[in-house]
Amino acid sequence: MRRTAPEGRGPVRFGPPAPESGLPALPELVDVCAAAAGRSSAEEPGGDAVLREAACGYWGRRGLRTGPDDVAAAPGAQPLLFALLAAYGGDVLMPRPCPAWWTPQARLLGRPAYHVPTPAEAGGVPDPYALLETVRRVRAEGGTPRVLLLSLADDPTATVAPPELVREACEAAADEGLHIISDETWRDTLHRPHETVLLSPAEMWPDEVVIVSDLAGALLPAAWPMAVARFPATPDGAARRARTLDILTALGAMVAGPVAAAGAHALDEPGPVTARAAAAAALYARVTAAAHRAVLVSGALARPPQAGRHLYADLGPLRARLAALGVTDSMELENHLSERLGMPVPGGHRFGDELGALRVRLSTGPLLGSTPRQRLESLTAPDPLELPHVARALDVFGSAFDELR
Repeated sequence: MRRTAPEGRGPVRFGPPAPESGLPALPELVDVCAAAAGRSSAEEPGGDAVLREAACGYWGRRGLRTGPDDVAAAPGAQPLLFALLAAYGGDVLMPRPCPAWWTPQARLLGRPAYHVPTPAEAGGVPDPYALLETVRRVRAEGGTPRVLLLSLADDPTATVAPPELVREACEAAADEGLHIISDETWRDTLHRPHETVLLSPAEMWPDEVVIVSDLAGALLPAAWPMAVARFPATPDGAARRARTLDILTALGAMVAGPVAAAGAHALDEPGPVTARAAAAAALYARVTAAAHRAVLVSGALARPPQAGRHLYADLGPLRARLAALGVTDSMELENHLSERLGMPVPGGHRFGDELGALRVRLSTGPLLGSTPRQRLESLTAPDPLELPHVARALDVFGSAFDELR
């Protein structure tokens, strides 16, 4: 995450990327990527047959039958979503808060983007009644709402929307003629995979839903950008995919050959890949839970994290103490905590929340250690919280919030 000059827009100029794992790349994937480094021919738009077949197997193991002609790949989720939104047209609706990179894609296309409040139990999926109200208001004002973006295992809130909420929101969207794009990047990072139920909208509305998954969520290092999309197996889905491929081609947004080889191998989910993903999810479950406790002890609020590598904290209850420190909005809170913790702490305004709300997303990757060796030790330790470098990092983290009590 890049720092900028003080006169810029904060530690992150336009918006933070998704939280990185901080873990060394899996050696098996490094070997696959290196073996493909000699490729000299360009990859075809949307991914070659091997990559698309691997994506079919990945979704098939999750109960979603998929054909190679229903898949498209791109070098990262941002260009993929950009191409998708361009292919659909119309106004875009998304939950509040939402992933920081969603709104800029709509703005680049000159599309209106409307944020819809989420219910108390989870982020990533809008409240169904608020969604209906927003759709009707937008239409009354002359708008053309056409696409709803969802984030089931959510960045930024780290929650997983319960199936009944997903069903109700998607029913409302379908009744209003909205197409649904479901970001399922974090579905393989559940902290309690045997207790948490994640229901994809594509299981209920297969003819209306496009799934997007950034492999940096659980399968590939963030430095190897690749994302895949699954389109409905319908004439309309085929037309949308073709249009999406046209746009990716115009952008030159093809997956690099070595990354495509590593991505196909990861999507096949051999033993080492699934073992690493499970171990990383378990590690973050422990560390993020400890960070969550520290936030609550200070008097701040945060939903219990259920997936991913971060927390979304509301420091509204600490407003008086923060005001004494000159912190009155989320931009100032971002600057304060970024300096205090020595890492970027993006404010809620970057995720569609109001500037006056004192909310931030806290990444827990830096708590694993400052070197690849320490992070790998955190991954393999029976109890990572007992490691000296993790304990020290959590102490610094907790102290920053204790000062605000």
